[in-house]
Amino acid sequence: MTREAIFEASVGYFLSPIAQLLNDDSVTEIMVNRFDRVYIERAGQLHETDARFETEDALLSAVHNIAQWVGREVNLEHPILDARLPDGSRVHAIIPPGCRSGTCLTIRKFKLGGLSLDDLILFGSLNEEAREFLEICVRLRKNIIVSGGTGTGKTSLLGAVSTAVPAEERIIVIEDTSELKLRQKHCVYLEVQRPDQYGRGELTIRQLFVASLRMRPDRIIVGEVRGGEALDMLQAMLSGHSGSLTTVHANSTRDALVRLETLSMMSDVEIPVHVARAQVASAIHLIVQLDRYSEDGSRKISRITEVMGLGEQGQYKTQDIFECHLTGKSKDGRLAANLAFTGQPPTFAKEPQQHGMQERVKHSRQVWQSRE
Repeated sequence: MTREAIFEASVGYFLSPIAQLLNDDSVTEIMVNRFDRVYIERAGQLHETDARFETEDALLSAVHNIAQWVGREVNLEHPILDARLPDGSRVHAIIPPGCRSGTCLTIRKFKLGGLSLDDLILFGSLNEEAREFLEICVRLRKNIIVSGGTGTGKTSLLGAVSTAVPAEERIIVIEDTSELKLRQKHCVYLEVQRPDQYGRGELTIRQLFVASLRMRPDRIIVGEVRGGEALDMLQAMLSGHSGSLTTVHANSTRDALVRLETLSMMSDVEIPVHVARAQVASAIHLIVQLDRYSEDGSRKISRITEVMGLGEQGQYKTQDIFECHLTGKSKDGRLAANLAFTGQPPTFAKEPQQHGMQERVKHSRQVWQSRE
């Protein structure tokens, strides 16, 4: 019996009170607020369930079991656990005294193999025109940021967009907690490591990113930038490592640029704000903005925006290539939307032809009609 199989069996035993929820493909998130209070997210909406652990100790034992198998500690000194289950689901736990009501466990489930751009069309988040535009932009090695608030599906969209990366390229994936499972074969997955009780063995995203540059990457995918590694990423984008993909927490495309600017200044390299802004404006080509609609809990791409450098006043210049328009509700009460071309082609509209990609342009011809 392999170690992975033992881990799966062990976790299955300790999480048996919520096994039915874990096996339900319609459940995207399981939230255990305390041992006898379990909520789920289904189709973007929250629901309370009848599931419960027998005691607080039973729930705490499940958390310790997960921590043991992923080689991390959770105790009074380290009351927060970030881990993953054998199927790739992300686990976040906080134990007392960090959580007053008792142990809190949150499990975010992921579709096996990840979402594809076809899935996003099926869900109504994309149409053929926007899907083809994104695929071509990935092949043109544009640096793309997926932006959105908490729970908007940034990681899922990042995985879907990454399916457009050619199979022959070498991809380095860097994450805080490993979630992405790309469909390409030539992938190397790097994961942050927390220090032990003596402060040894720590590996930060920034350290992993610097290391990845020496691994002959064709593409670097960073699950999320949240600190000083933003500066390393921007400088890598500007020095030959184009075609990078990452996510950032932001509620608008402009906020995404400002956040990257702020994060790059958190590095130990002191740079003036105008230098940070200039690097962001030069390095980032596209922002895909995600929104979650409280009306029905749906997640949709609200706009795809091109970054066009800095204006005369030193402010970011952007233009929306696609914009989402709500068109009403479907028969089942879900919001209907159309991600429509704005009529403003990107400044790099001639590049598909220059790179011999004319045969890939089928549904998005009007997007690539450059303005003379």
